[in-house]
Amino acid sequence: MKSMEEMMQAAQKAAENIQTQMNEMQVKLDNIEVEGASGGGLVKVRATAKGRILGVTIDDSLMKPEEKQMVEDLVTAAFNDARDKADRVSAEQMKEMQGGMGLPPGFNLPGMGG
Repeated sequence: MKSMEEMMQAAQKAAENIQTQMNEMQVKLDNIEVEGASGGGLVKVRATAKGRILGVTIDDSLMKPEEKQMVEDLVTAAFNDARDKADRVSAEQMKEMQGGMGLPPGFNLPGMGG
């Protein structure tokens, strides 16, 4: 039978492994690019799956003072689209990682929010 100390060491090691994998996952998510769009592609937002914004593209046809409100709405919609895609990719990656660690689906790791 394992001693309490051995069990604590095993738990500590497992926690360190999870932390390492979480850090690697964050790096991986920051290297996966998603693109949100609105207005049929007139406004595009590039972001990482981690949610870092890489760039915004606005079609020249929208660059008129009278289009200001519409452009702002389209930019907001494109950001939200990019965010949704980033969240989906992030969730898929987490599922894969948890499967790889043998954790049950839906198991929320501390600090991951989910």
